[in-house]
Amino acid sequence: MAFEGVARTDVGCRRKLNEDAVLCRSDLGLWAVADGMGGHRRGEVASALVVTLLERLPAGDDLDARTADVRRTLIQANAQLMDMAAEAPGGGAIGATAVVLAIEGRRFACVWAGDSRAYQLRPSGLARLTRDHSLVQLLVDAGELDPAEADSHPNAHVVTRAVGADPALALDMVEGDIADGDAFLLASDGLTRLVTDEEISRGLRRADIDSAADDLLGLALARGAPDNVSLVIVRPVSEPAAS
Repeated sequence: MAFEGVARTDVGCRRKLNEDAVLCRSDLGLWAVADGMGGHRRGEVASALVVTLLERLPAGDDLDARTADVRRTLIQANAQLMDMAAEAPGGGAIGATAVVLAIEGRRFACVWAGDSRAYQLRPSGLARLTRDHSLVQLLVDAGELDPAEADSHPNAHVVTRAVGADPALALDMVEGDIADGDAFLLASDGLTRLVTDEEISRGLRRADIDSAADDLLGLALARGAPDNVSLVIVRPVSEPAAS
């Protein structure tokens, strides 16, 4: 299967600096969103480093090998960011959340750390592939917070994992199959806090992939977008009908 992808990233309505970075390399079967850690120094440096290192990965046709490469690359980025933070005056972390999608044939793998998300749209509906590494997710898991209140919680921005946040980077991964008509969305929390799952599903069903990306970004911006907003949409290329 061949795949097409489209990316959007925007500073939003309140920030002066875009600390997000996106990777859209359909030729490599590799896509990513990295979100520089809000409230920390040089978040844009962290997200750019993650994307730059991922983009240097060679093309390949083995999903297991590609996934291992992605994990090694994120661990490498983590080590470099830890070194940068140690050498910088004043201390403090230099980090970014990251969600990476790799595809080979009809299989995908998604690797992530933090609260940037991945979704898969199938004929049966929209499924979130990732689970947030965040304080509010821990509260939800403990039964101390209603899931419906998570995105509006005062500590919704606090992540428990990120590239550059800890010497030992813990990564989660999920794998699965791809069917004709499926679509994927990678997004920073600047989008997912403002756009509902129903709206994501409706947007991903648009026939034109660029219009789908513009619609989702437009929804976040229309709602005030207090954070940077980034997204990547990926889906199989429709083959022309035989004449």
